[in-house]
Amino acid sequence: MPETATAPLARTRAPFRADHVGSLLRPEALRLARAARTAGTLDAAGLRAVEDRCIEAAIASQRDLGLRAATDGEYRRSYWHFDFLAGLDGVAMYEPEQKVQFHGATLQHALKVTGRIGWNRPVFVDDYRFTAAHAAGLAAKQTIPSPSVLHFRGGRRAIDAHVYPEMAEFFADLGQAYRGAVGAFAEAGCRYLQLDEVNIAYLCDPAQIEGLKARGEHVDGLLDVYADLINTAIRGRPEDMVVSIHLCRGNFRSTWIAEGGYEPVAETLFNRIEADAYFMEYDSGRAGGFEPLRFVPRGKKVVVLGLVTSKSGVLESKDDLKRRIDAAAKYLPLEQLALSPQCGFASTEEGNLLTEAEQWAKLRLCVEVAREVWGGV
Repeated sequence: MPETATAPLARTRAPFRADHVGSLLRPEALRLARAARTAGTLDAAGLRAVEDRCIEAAIASQRDLGLRAATDGEYRRSYWHFDFLAGLDGVAMYEPEQKVQFHGATLQHALKVTGRIGWNRPVFVDDYRFTAAHAAGLAAKQTIPSPSVLHFRGGRRAIDAHVYPEMAEFFADLGQAYRGAVGAFAEAGCRYLQLDEVNIAYLCDPAQIEGLKARGEHVDGLLDVYADLINTAIRGRPEDMVVSIHLCRGNFRSTWIAEGGYEPVAETLFNRIEADAYFMEYDSGRAGGFEPLRFVPRGKKVVVLGLVTSKSGVLESKDDLKRRIDAAAKYLPLEQLALSPQCGFASTEEGNLLTEAEQWAKLRLCVEVAREVWGGV
């Protein structure tokens, strides 16, 4: 296993040696407030006030654990993806007859494109400003879904053919809308932005590919389309803005959708996409081995190993984590590696099947192991 670093390899910029994906379990006070808002017994301002207090407490907890980046826990959202995407022009959230099936759970909503896609509302920008204003010495991290999310699950059938008779127009507008979003976050001061990109990981699963083909999608070249979307979105960002890509195979109520190692997408993921870092699911055999890390450019990009599961409250062994870090370091130098949970703890407001105490213990474990392996966080 790797020994404690003889010279500290703590990071001076994001992502840090111990980091996390973003979402946190919703505290009871927030759950009650959201229920009251749904029931009509609490107004929007009242809910916002509860959210503010809970986010301030979550940031304080992240600081107390020794983390160097903080998120708002995605406390203002119902979904990790739909809330943002439904805020774009031309996009609507609805309840479909055929729902997305995880292994053991069902997602109730979906998205459809009903008009020209555009960025004209500052979706989440004020939320970011609140987080940054209360981060006090921590890097304020903002998470948003990757643009591919609007296409992958619904595809051609979810996009109005009168609005977009050609898919090339759809992808062009989507990329430009995201470029507007990235620019807005940058203008608000965001220097740590994460795109949650589950669909490139889904493209590693032959069953997912067959599902796309069965509904008539063109899958040849789809990985390149998604790579171009991301590059369009982030190209031109400030030089000091770190963009990370998070990959996982589904995370809803501790369930999952896809499986398969990163080999089919690795070269494009690491060398064509112009991101600075990658949060990569590695908490189970579904993600395959570390061999695809050999494609990461040396000395340039960071891979955050998602070795700690957010799907269960069982705490991992430090020795096991160190052995796995050592295994990954055979394919990518230790100085280009970091540690995190494999995903957020609450991709939707329902959250995964563990307690808040177990959640914080997982994050504390990441900090402790990072200090022992890299000599700092």
